[in-house]
Amino acid sequence: MRQAGCTLVLTALVLGLTSAPGFAERNLVPTLERNFTVCPDRPAEPVWMQEIPLRQAYQRVLVQDIYRAQNLERIVEIGNCDCATRFPSWDAAEAVFSERHESNERWEMLQASEGYNRRANAARPAAKAICDAAGNW
Repeated sequence: MRQAGCTLVLTALVLGLTSAPGFAERNLVPTLERNFTVCPDRPAEPVWMQEIPLRQAYQRVLVQDIYRAQNLERIVEIGNCDCATRFPSWDAAEAVFSERHESNERWEMLQASEGYNRRANAARPAAKAICDAAGNW
């Protein structure tokens, strides 16, 4: 009798745990649409970056890291966070990638990404304060 009660409790527990994630997953529908609440007219990534093969995704990440570092540093440098400053065209980041990194080995690009991330993270607090004041964070 006692064993049947334990089995019933365990069954209920298992059913409860396995059905909950299914319910939560239904609310998380992935989308490819770009819906931004801040600066919704951001320039799209260059097509070549969107079409890069998965094995070379580190190149796309490096350009994204360059873009982020450049933009956050520019915000701090000029003290302005309008949408054109926060999300400019990708041309400058692409140029840095082409001039400095395009012919690098994978490991060199990963090291460069790390450096750009450090730069971006250093500029982020000051940039955030400027952008918060402008309503663009």
